[in-house]
Amino acid sequence: MALRWYTIVIDCQDVAAQARWWAEVLDWQLIHEAPDEAVIVPKDIPPDPLRVQEWTKVGPGMVFVPVAEGKSVKNRLHIDLAPHLDDDRDALINDLLAKGATRADVGQDRAKATWDVLADPEGNEFCVLSARDS
Repeated sequence: MALRWYTIVIDCQDVAAQARWWAEVLDWQLIHEAPDEAVIVPKDIPPDPLRVQEWTKVGPGMVFVPVAEGKSVKNRLHIDLAPHLDDDRDALINDLLAKGATRADVGQDRAKATWDVLADPEGNEFCVLSARDS
């Protein structure tokens, strides 16, 4: 039996805007857009059916679905993004802020934290971790 993490679903009010924002941030592709759902996946996902050994190694996509209510409390699940050691982490954070992310306070100790907490345009928190190579 082969079971893999297929997608993460994000509730939002503007499905199209959220999907496009995350696709730009991650350099992914929008593969489906409808009023009730938008889907983005990494650009390098092969279009052909995969054998089970390859299929289980493909990372998850992101699905955006509409909800009527706005976000009101801290997310119980969030995405961690990590820059590569060769990247300028501060420049990447500044780029995210320029694209519409905002800094978020979820109670982290900013003096000790090795990550920055940001929020996407609808307020969903995500972290930018310290640089790494694996």
